Amino acid sequence: MGSVVVGRAGLGADAVEWLVAHDNGGFTPRLQLFAGFRERFGVAVSVDEYDREHPSFTWVDQPVLDGIASLRTAGWRVAVVTNGGVVQQSRKLEHTGIGDAVDYCCISEAAGVRKPDARIFAIAAEGAGATLVGGWMVGDHPSYDIAGGINANLSTIRIGHRHDAPTPIADHHLISVQGVFPIILAG
Repeated sequence: MGSVVVGRAGLGADAVEWLVAHDNGGFTPRLQLFAGFRERFGVAVSVDEYDREHPSFTWVDQPVLDGIASLRTAGWRVAVVTNGGVVQQSRKLEHTGIGDAVDYCCISEAAGVRKPDARIFAIAAEGAGATLVGGWMVGDHPSYDIAGGINANLSTIRIGHRHDAPTPIADHHLISVQGVFPIILAG
């Protein structure tokens, strides 16, 4: 998305580098990020524009959708729990096919509670027709995903090393999400 905004504005690589440096892995509030971008480069970006366009730059690899299908075939109920706004997150879930691959999608803005609060996991489990007992949380952010899973008494798998937040210890730590399916199916 950053390169599209930068390209439309006729800016160079330094503008993309600035966006990446100030985005904080997607955790800088969009209003704050775009206000800083406007101040630095003189180009206005609206949150509405971002919400409409950003989802088309997301993707999921087919083996991940296949892994989700294998969990469901094995009797697991699968839910997505995501912090964020309904418009953008719904579009991401639709664009990637994840929304159709899982039993339930729980978006924090609609739920009125965010990760790491355990209540959002209870909402997701209920929506998926499951309980939290024996469940798993798979995510990339230590302070939201892993801490949230721990708060909800779920087993946890952390993916990657993108976030430098204080790190609660996950039960497993993998580089790729594709490795989670055998672990969950074996448990």
